[in-house]
Amino acid sequence: MKQLCLFFFFLTLSLQAQFQVNGIVKESTTNKPLPFATITTNNGLNTISDVDGKFSIATAIPFTAFDISYIGFTKARIAIEKNKNYYVVVLSQKTDNLNEVRISNENPALAIIRKTIENKNNNNPQKKLRSFEFKSYNKLIVTANPDSIDGRIDSVFVQKSIGKQFSKIDSSDYKFKEVIRQQHLFQTEKVSQYQFANSTLKETILGTKMAGFKQPVYEIIAFNLQSFSIYDSSYELFETKYNSPIANDALNDYNYKLLDSLIIDGRNTYMIYFKNKKKRKASGLEGVLYIDQNNFAVAKAVMRIKGVLDISGIHDFKYIPNEKLWFPTDKTFKIVKGKNDDDIKILGGTIQFDGDVEQDFKERKKVASDFTYLLSHTNNFEIQYNIPIQIKKSAIYIEIKDDAINKPEHFWNTYRKDSLDSRSQKTYLALDSISSKKRIESRIRFGRKIINGYLPIGKFDLDLRKLFSYNNYEGFRLGIGGVTNEQFSKKFRIEGYTAYGTKDGNFKYNLGMATRVGKFSNSWIGVSYTDDVREIASTVFTIDKKPFKIYDPRPINISTFYNYVSWKTFIETKIIPKTESFWELSRAAIEPKFNYIFNLNEKLYSSYVMTTAMVSLRWNPFSDYMQTPTGRIEVEKRFPKFTFQYTQSLPKVMQNDFELSKFDFKTEYEKKYLNGQKTSLLFEAGYALGDVPLTHLYNTSPNNITKETIMQRITFAGKNSFETMFFNEFFSSEYAYFQFKHGFSRVTLFKKVKPSLVLVSRMAWGNLRKPEQHVGLDYKTLDKGYFESGIELNQIYNGLGLGGFYRYGPNQLSKFQDNIAVKISFVLNLGL
Repeated sequence: MKQLCLFFFFLTLSLQAQFQVNGIVKESTTNKPLPFATITTNNGLNTISDVDGKFSIATAIPFTAFDISYIGFTKARIAIEKNKNYYVVVLSQKTDNLNEVRISNENPALAIIRKTIENKNNNNPQKKLRSFEFKSYNKLIVTANPDSIDGRIDSVFVQKSIGKQFSKIDSSDYKFKEVIRQQHLFQTEKVSQYQFANSTLKETILGTKMAGFKQPVYEIIAFNLQSFSIYDSSYELFETKYNSPIANDALNDYNYKLLDSLIIDGRNTYMIYFKNKKKRKASGLEGVLYIDQNNFAVAKAVMRIKGVLDISGIHDFKYIPNEKLWFPTDKTFKIVKGKNDDDIKILGGTIQFDGDVEQDFKERKKVASDFTYLLSHTNNFEIQYNIPIQIKKSAIYIEIKDDAINKPEHFWNTYRKDSLDSRSQKTYLALDSISSKKRIESRIRFGRKIINGYLPIGKFDLDLRKLFSYNNYEGFRLGIGGVTNEQFSKKFRIEGYTAYGTKDGNFKYNLGMATRVGKFSNSWIGVSYTDDVREIASTVFTIDKKPFKIYDPRPINISTFYNYVSWKTFIETKIIPKTESFWELSRAAIEPKFNYIFNLNEKLYSSYVMTTAMVSLRWNPFSDYMQTPTGRIEVEKRFPKFTFQYTQSLPKVMQNDFELSKFDFKTEYEKKYLNGQKTSLLFEAGYALGDVPLTHLYNTSPNNITKETIMQRITFAGKNSFETMFFNEFFSSEYAYFQFKHGFSRVTLFKKVKPSLVLVSRMAWGNLRKPEQHVGLDYKTLDKGYFESGIELNQIYNGLGLGGFYRYGPNQLSKFQDNIAVKISFVLNLGL
């Protein structure tokens, strides 16, 4: 749901105000732009030029002149001329440099940055201070300056064989200008309390309101626009992480240049420009650091990404003499439209771009939405240092108080730095009315349910995964199922399903109910009854939530199932920090639906009873969580993640037939790169002890059918399955599995053909103890290991892709063609 917030953000352009001056700073000899030149107005307003030398001074208070300075160049003073708002300022290079800021014979910027890196721990509030606490007020708006919009009503003509013919009146710009004159497009406010102690930082949201929503979209609140600290090794801007310009290894990634010196809060600072060394069409992080000349602390930081979107984050600090420390006081985040050669589509809308054009290029006509921008500003106040602080529920990164969405107006007036202007006041009234009329909150709720595989129908959510599927045993499986939702009850739920297989001719069904026993931990206790079938020897981590898929290709080829009729009671909870766990006690009557006998001490079992206790736990130690009045959300997914599961049979309990134990483990790791590539690793292992029937052993997810030719074996690819391994070829009582995937960014071959290349390697080792117990199927063991590698070309056209895999190593087959598998893939893009 985080992507939902992009709905409000994707149209962007520069901020303007009542009195505005624009311009560009250039070098006299080369006529090249000078990035990050310092601009100071005669009434004390400071700003800097951007990476292209362009600047914009917007203020409600007019000024009569401004100065522009740049290290190594002569300062220029420009007088404001009547009816002129664009200035080309040319600076001449000095013959002498600023010796007073040269601290060694090397590039002075590098020496300053080295000192900054060396002194990070002394200047980082989260390292130097034992504790701190402050409140913050944040306001985020999506809006536009109506004065920038041409509000004319145009006549639209179309070309005919006899010339141009009138088609219609286009009043869209006029209507947009009238709307934006009265209100913003989107607006949200929040008041938070930040606490830091024992290396833990927590945000508690005391109040929040979002225009158009009675209950805010919590994922938008949690959206990380910019990093809290400038001193972390990674800097985050709009949910993308970059190596910090003052990370320990930053000098390997960035070039630095000393621009100027400036006084901030009464202290002298160096202005250091930094830019990523790597040459990319979409450049990396760049900006300006203002470094205290005495203690080499960051006194201000401007971070920027210029690409399809032009994104900037500004950090302001205040010097605390008693602590000899710069402490953050303000953060500003802004998105403006960047440049790109192609229009892009997102959430049903199209963003148009001009591309990198020359000055005399005739740009397309601007539309009203081109003048929309996003601006977020955070102000910190009531700052306290080194006081006793006890952080409650410290494992929660963000906590939203239950009454945060119901704060009265006097609460907001207490914390707002400035009172709301008329446009902001009207925004709440207008968007609340529009939201109610168009049922926006209901539509968002509907979208949430659909993405997770449910169709809300009143007080019941229909499970779309239960409607239709196919496999070689059941044939077409037709069914219906679902669960009661929060409109039915927030403390009680009923769920179930029924299905019919057209090939096996049997009905399957499930019925369960549960009640919530803990709100903060979201703990539920329940019971259920199930009569269904399951693939033999499949590894199922109960805690895993099965993702919603329009289709699930792998089960299509499965023909060996077992029937289970089970009663179970369970507890699911998040009471342990950063975990989800599922505790279960069950009794299941098992009947294999294939030729199989389990031989236990000369006693033959064609069916059996298993009474087991099981705990399944997922632990995400590096992720951040948000606690909302409606539940807990993983707002920052970090890797690795770990899943554990332990199953133990209970001898002589409810007619249990076997004594067995199973230990299952899984860990996942994923790394995304700035260039669009992604590496993912998966490791699984299982260990079964005791007398374990084949139905409950391990098969390591085969996905190849037994056919003579390669073409006959073409099927859909699974997600983490062995594409060259035949069904029922290997069984293990203990195994280890490893998968490596690396996906490259999509390559445009034709306008609609943009494949993504993925390299895949899989390997597994295993062993089967007591093979004499299993009678019926012919199989092999994995004691020598199994290896396959392949290439996937995903999303070649309309989501369809093709992959090829090769089997090698000790279990390679004698015929070359039998080691090859060709697979079809399909990726459904929901546009979210």
